[in-house]
Amino acid sequence: MLLQTQTLAQGFSYLDKIKEMGITYLPKFIGAILAYLIGSWIIKKITAIVGNMLQSRHYEPSLQSFLKNLIQVVLTVLLIISVLGMIGIETSSFAALIAGAGLAIGAALNGTLGNLAGGVMLMIFKPFKLGDMVEAQGQVGIVQEQGVFSTTILTPDNKTVMVPNGPLSTGIISNYTTHGNLRVDLTMAIAMDQDIEFAREVAIKAMASHPKVLSQPAPEVSVLKVADGMVSLAIRPYCKQPDYWDVYFGVQELVKTAFDRFNVKGPIPTRIIINN
Repeated sequence: MLLQTQTLAQGFSYLDKIKEMGITYLPKFIGAILAYLIGSWIIKKITAIVGNMLQSRHYEPSLQSFLKNLIQVVLTVLLIISVLGMIGIETSSFAALIAGAGLAIGAALNGTLGNLAGGVMLMIFKPFKLGDMVEAQGQVGIVQEQGVFSTTILTPDNKTVMVPNGPLSTGIISNYTTHGNLRVDLTMAIAMDQDIEFAREVAIKAMASHPKVLSQPAPEVSVLKVADGMVSLAIRPYCKQPDYWDVYFGVQELVKTAFDRFNVKGPIPTRIIINN
């Protein structure tokens, strides 16, 4: 009988503890669940607003996806830490663990994170777009793909070059497509005794005969240098960006042929030998 009484008393004691824990923690659990549900809804709304803003500003799709996912992950982690704190779990250790993991990952991926940051900056400020002809990091070519970590350029000799976005974003970028028309810079030399004005007329007519040379802006011929027994002429036709290499090579051939036809002589190499 005594054993039964002790068992009943023990059972009532457990029930009282469960009741006490329920009174203490049940509101916290309910509040935490409500906070998580409301917080998740708010995170979805914030992510949608950010996505619409990025889309309205015509950012690259890859950048839109990356930023939306990044914002969602960061806010979700903060929400989970807050919910655990509402339940009564000590969250300072979680924060320290996340901070330590962040430092370790940052140190391990130092170069990769630099390329990631560079890719984000390039996509935000847009110094070039797909199809543009650019010169950067010692490479000249057409931008084929712009990723978060690297940019793909197709060179004139049909090579695919992957340029890391880190150094690309901090270096000099020459965009040959921004203003629509490109000036092709060529240099050709004539002999010192030749009529410069006549040579200019011949060269301009030769450039005008090329089907891809623009009439506006008009082709130009200027004296670049007079030295070393010759007159160096700057031959400058204009063209559309896709026609750059056709004009670059075609104009040189046309001007050379025209000079030969109209007897515009080129410089003759000379060598002075002094006998002691």
